[in-house]
Amino acid sequence: MAKKALITGVTGQDGSYLAELLLDEGYEVIGMVRRSSTVTFERIAHIQDRLTLVSADLLDEASLIHVLRDHRPEEVYNLAAQSFVQASWGQPVLTGETTALGVTRLLDAIRTVDPDIRFYQASSSEMFGKVQAVPQDEDTPFYPRSPYGVAKVYGHWITVNYRESYGLHASSGILFNHESPRRGLEFVTRKVTNGVARIKHGLDTQLSLGNLDAERDWGFAKDYVRAMYLMLQQDDPDDYVVATGETHEVRELCEIAFAVAGLDYRDYVVLDERFLRPAEVDLLIGTPAKAERILGWTRDVDFSTLIQMMVESDIEALSHQLR
Repeated sequence: MAKKALITGVTGQDGSYLAELLLDEGYEVIGMVRRSSTVTFERIAHIQDRLTLVSADLLDEASLIHVLRDHRPEEVYNLAAQSFVQASWGQPVLTGETTALGVTRLLDAIRTVDPDIRFYQASSSEMFGKVQAVPQDEDTPFYPRSPYGVAKVYGHWITVNYRESYGLHASSGILFNHESPRRGLEFVTRKVTNGVARIKHGLDTQLSLGNLDAERDWGFAKDYVRAMYLMLQQDDPDDYVVATGETHEVRELCEIAFAVAGLDYRDYVVLDERFLRPAEVDLLIGTPAKAERILGWTRDVDFSTLIQMMVESDIEALSHQLR
């Protein structure tokens, strides 16, 4: 019998890559989606006929219990969240309900239906915020600097609490920024690569950004979902930092992205204060040594290759749209 896995947030960047990986591993994959008129299946369209899509919501524990009872997955990957940091200031309560309390509802549903289910929680480097040490590892104290970061800290600690209180096989991946051609347009990497494509095709003449000096530890999402899978294959649950161990400025991101299209970013990028955060995080750079040692995880795609991949994908996508 094929193993079953439930993915919340299956229509997102990480969910789509994780679904591909699990299908390749022979899993039956159940994808959870919210009942909404605006749900897009673009990222999973190529595998949608191989997935079982179910309707449930992290705001409604009863719906989670029904899904678990009906489909009996052996593994649950919780990737659903209000995941855009900037939006969390405008919607702090909704962010808390989904990104924080939603984790509790899902863990409690697992405890109620089948405590042998293995659980993965998508934690975030944003939990480190005002960093207490550089670089950050699994023992670095959290100091979140946004409602999103605060909500993720709650989700992380409630996962630890259920693991220790009820003996659940519950692990958290503290993932640093991870990008891909499937990244949402609201995230700075995709905003830049899509902006380059639009300028290259003559649709725009400039790209408005916030803090060009901001640094992030950016990796490839497809590499990172492999770490999620590996965590749930371990005998013992634990928490792992997943990162590249190097940082790059938004300025460098722009330089590489525009160069792929044969352009100079200085001719097109303008500073717009609307995109500055009320409270900027400090230097986020992760140490993936534990994941490398215990999980045997390594990344395959470096930063320059990732950005080139994203720019080329956006240029090609726009070319198809303009035909």
